[in-house]
Order: sequence, then structure tokens, then C-alpha cells
Amino acid sequence: MTITSLTPGTPGTRTDADLIGSNRKFYDALWRDARLFSPDRFNTWPLVSELAARSTSRLEVAPGLRPRLPLNDTQFVDLSRPALSELHRHGARVAHAMIGALPFKDGSFDFVCAFDILEHVVDDEGALGELARVAQPSASLLLSVPLHPSAWNAFDEFVGHYRRYEPEAITALLARHGFTIERSAIYGMQPKSSKLLDLGQWYLTHQRERAMWWYNKVFMPLGVRFQKPLALKDGFHPGADVDEVLLVCRKAL
Repeated sequence: MTITSLTPGTPGTRTDADLIGSNRKFYDALWRDARLFSPDRFNTWPLVSELAARSTSRLEVAPGLRPRLPLNDTQFVDLSRPALSELHRHGARVAHAMIGALPFKDGSFDFVCAFDILEHVVDDEGALGELARVAQPSASLLLSVPLHPSAWNAFDEFVGHYRRYEPEAITALLARHGFTIERSAIYGMQPKSSKLLDLGQWYLTHQRERAMWWYNKVFMPLGVRFQKPLALKDGFHPGADVDEVLLVCRKAL
């Protein structure tokens, strides 16, 4: 299948195989040299703990080595075998699969999480349809996406993004699959400096081992340490300068 892209800065067409290949090339290399960060180190943990306390069956899709849901009693799905191997080594249940073809029965989970994934897939309609299929009625969905196609930059291209969303578009997409947005918050750890992004991309491309050492030993720990607490608000009312959002959604009964 070939899909035409309408996102500024992206190629005119891209196949599913192209997208999977580019993501594997970047993320397999990233996770092979990275270490797992515990979910309780992220600013999402208070929210996750609140929702997990009310859940009995949890799924997180494409966490890499930055899972947000508890490792125990959560099912994790990823395309990256290095990430799955490390998650499994820490006691997590893992499955190698795509978001668009989840190997689970309908209504298997009451808490579903997909951080920084929907913007990577060609068929986001099908991907969200799969999340809706495996979610029980009244299930919670945590979803994060980058906003505003006009804000497209080299970082989006470098990490394999396929799109950014207009707020109205992601709201409508969720609604088509039975989800309503209950709360939202500004989210993301992307550096604000374009020069810092350019430098990081150059080192990851030309001196990957050195770049990964700095990422694992310095930048990632500092980024986690200086995260701001999530400022959750009822509903979804993002401003024009919001780069990425976390959405707390509920599936219809």
C-alpha cells in the first residue's frame, strides 16, 4: 500500500515497508545501546499510577526502553527486538507485533497506552482502530502526539515521523473510534534549540557510539531529572505554540 502524505516536509509517498524499515533502522540502533528507564522516573507516573490502580489488564504499544506503564502485569508490544529483549529481561510480558495488527482478542484490555507512536504509522486510522478493538468499553487510553503540521522540522524527519496533527484532526480521529478526550497536558522532551537538535542528529549519524554514550549517561538522565510535572486540564484546548500533547481518553460504553 502506498499513501500520499500531506504533511509539509515529508516525502510525497511512503509505503508501509519504507516506514517500518526506517523506524527499525533508527530505533533498533537506539535501543541496542540504551538502558531501560523505570516508568516511575517519568512525569507521567502519578497519572499512570492513578489509572493503573483501577485497571486489571494493561497494554502499552511501542514503548522501546522508555515504558510508562508498570513492568509487572502489563503486556508490551514493539517492533524493536532489542527493546523487547531488554523489557523481557526485566520481567515484562512482550510480543513482537505492529500497532496495526495486534495479536489480542477484542476487548482484552481496560487500560491502553501508546506514547509517540501514532505519528509514525502510515495508516493511523487502522492503528487507532486496533487500539479501539482491543480496548474494553469504558477503557482508558493514554495517547501522545505532536501537533501542528506547520511546526514540522528536521527532528520529525530524522526520527521517522509521518505527520503532525491539527488539534481538530486528532479529536475527530479519536471520536470516529469511540474515544472522547477527558483531560490533556503539554508533553514531550524535545529540545527547544534547533542548533542542539542539529548537533545531536549529526553525532547520531556520524559518531553514533559517542552520541549514545552522551545520550545514555548525560542527556537522558538530565531530561528525566528536570521534567516539569504534568499540568493536566479538563478537555483539550491546546494553544498554537504547543508542540506535543498527552491525551487522557475514555472509550464509549
